[in-house]
Amino acid sequence: MFVFTLMFSTNIKGLLAQKIMLLQQNKPTSLRGLCVVNDKVAWVSGSKGYVGITKDAGRTWNWQQVKGYEKSDFRDIEAFSDRVAVIISSGTPALILKTIDGGLSWAVKYHNRDTSIFFDAMDFKGKYGCVIGDPINNRFVLFETFDKGSTWKQRDAIRTPAAKTGEAAFAASGSCLIVNPGGIIHSNELMIVSGGSASFIMTSASLSKVWEQQQLPIAQGTSSSGAFSVATDNKHWVVVGGDYQRDRRTDSTVCYSNDDGKTWKIPKVAPGFQSSIKFIGNNRYLSTGTSGTYFTIDGGQTWLKIDASSYNVCNQAISGKLILMAGNNGRIAMFAPPK
Repeated sequence: MFVFTLMFSTNIKGLLAQKIMLLQQNKPTSLRGLCVVNDKVAWVSGSKGYVGITKDAGRTWNWQQVKGYEKSDFRDIEAFSDRVAVIISSGTPALILKTIDGGLSWAVKYHNRDTSIFFDAMDFKGKYGCVIGDPINNRFVLFETFDKGSTWKQRDAIRTPAAKTGEAAFAASGSCLIVNPGGIIHSNELMIVSGGSASFIMTSASLSKVWEQQQLPIAQGTSSSGAFSVATDNKHWVVVGGDYQRDRRTDSTVCYSNDDGKTWKIPKVAPGFQSSIKFIGNNRYLSTGTSGTYFTIDGGQTWLKIDASSYNVCNQAISGKLILMAGNNGRIAMFAPPK
């Protein structure tokens, strides 16, 4: 029985490993922003002002360094089509840019040289969008738009979640924030995960002053550890992270909830450090990070390593089935889930 199980596991690993196909690499940029619009169109963004777009499911890419922002680090991108996209820049200055002509030109929608503002992630649901920034005066910073990113307004601090000293969000994959995760109670619910001195999951309705906060059973206590990414299928939530400075450690890198976040469990066998996770249907989740790419078919209870290459972010088409991953050195790959 042991021999059969070992052979079966080895065969499955070999099968799944063939499902990741490298599409692009050797670009002088670290890609952390990724938005897959549909089964043809996807956008990526990264360091040194780079933005890329594909219109043929990743086979070819059109690259640019956004003029005037060649030193910017575009940590997240959200797109609505092959012509309309929004990017945010981490660091100073804090920037939000929007294109409506496929990247031929970019309009500045927000610009601030205040070094205390550091953008981490962005997400949209319809015309509503939200950007999260690291805490100022022990409150996370939130910016909102109601017109697909054309205008932005900072939310009053009283309506943002409180943060402990040393707690922050991670600008690792643009997925520490989700807009409208459940989609059944309020139109613009928000979900945030944090790390650093403490790791919490925070949820709120968009217009509410009340935030529910729950500490997560995940690595925390240092500036390099905590929750980096969250994905959900309504009541089932999965959070990944760990310590990126010790990315091979597998303790406290994943936790999952089967009851709408009320209680949390950790798997017996977990991945190494993971910076991004995406729900891809039928209790299956894909996650990736510098320790490799992993796959679960039971909502995070068990994990199978399917590739050893380092990626920063994974994402599935908003409308469609295309799944892409992106990472350092301009690396982009396609993932085809097993049937």
